[in-house]
Amino acid sequence: MITAKELSIGQYVRSKAGRDADRIFIIVGIVDDQYVLIADGDLRKVENPKRKKAKHLAKFNRISEDVSVKLAEGTSVNNATLRREIEKLGMH
Repeated sequence: MITAKELSIGQYVRSKAGRDADRIFIIVGIVDDQYVLIADGDLRKVENPKRKKAKHLAKFNRISEDVSVKLAEGTSVNNATLRREIEKLGMH
């Protein structure tokens, strides 16, 4: 079981549970040891990210550099950027 400590902002994840199961998201925030904030720019917008337990996510060993750099700098990320990054993964 993974924890939020093992995840990083900008990392690709797949939801394993809930009505959004099997969808690909990008982590846009870390709440605490158990919860992260995820968005995909489509079902879940950046303005209203989903708060999800890390144990309900499967992580990819891949990070979106564009998203992680923008969020680290404090620059806002738009929904089109998230959709484009997920499309690059080729498994939307």
